[in-house]
Amino acid sequence: MKLSVEFPAISFREGPEAIARLAKAIEEIGYDHIDIFDHVVMGYPTETRAAPHYPSRMPILEALTTLSFIAANTKSIGIGTEVLVLPQRQPVLVAKQVATLDILSAGRMRLGVGVGWQESEFEMLQESFRNRGKRTDEAIQVLRACWGQDPISYRFKHYFADSMAFEPKPPQGDKIPIWIGGMRKRALRRVGEFGDGWLAMPLTDLDWAKSAVESIKEHAVRSGRDPDALGFQMMLDSPPQDEEGKTFYKDMDKIKSRIEIVEKLGFGWGSINATAIFQAGYRTVDAMIDKLSEICSAIR
Repeated sequence: MKLSVEFPAISFREGPEAIARLAKAIEEIGYDHIDIFDHVVMGYPTETRAAPHYPSRMPILEALTTLSFIAANTKSIGIGTEVLVLPQRQPVLVAKQVATLDILSAGRMRLGVGVGWQESEFEMLQESFRNRGKRTDEAIQVLRACWGQDPISYRFKHYFADSMAFEPKPPQGDKIPIWIGGMRKRALRRVGEFGDGWLAMPLTDLDWAKSAVESIKEHAVRSGRDPDALGFQMMLDSPPQDEEGKTFYKDMDKIKSRIEIVEKLGFGWGSINATAIFQAGYRTVDAMIDKLSEICSAIR
């Protein structure tokens, strides 16, 4: 079982040195990967829309910029996003940003993408919310073309290019792993058709979880792809929405029990949400480091 830590943006309150110290500690403890959560803005509830899933003023650092800082302060740990809201960003620019991260990290980049859920965020970024799924499918192909083709030419409904150059190419080329988040049928199909892995939220319905994995693999076969080459990662527990949700990372028996279930379902990766660790009462970077060390030791 490989382990990823979803990096807590809240650590910015202790300054850049604390962010660097936390990233280095996660690597030294023995985790395999650091993921960054993505949102650009968060809406307030209004008369016409409900409150978002997360607090409106939740601090969220820009994902790719933060990864560049983490890459500069670590040596070997994998880095990536869980997940970047791809259809609210211009895909050629994302291709350049991710390629640059792959170069500067010596080939450690993994890109996790999703279609997003917050319509008001798309509105503020002047991007369409209604066609985000179709644009995501095309954008993934744009990324691959930029990283691997020369010259680059493609024509999709929403994106096109004619004999363009994209340099420098990333060390991993068009094999930079693209893992896809989402729980709906179309998201599962997208993983099988275009992705290198699935980033799943915590699944308590074990029968559904097994059927979802099977569905992804079936879509991969139909698309002429190797289903056994796909990776699967599940977050151990959802970001807390209430007081009960804040107890998960206080209970090591719950954590170990959960990781056993994740492994039995065929997931090779487990994701630890360090923001949830903060919410569980570990309110400083040093306290989060101590808890992450305890969790890693218990799971290993």
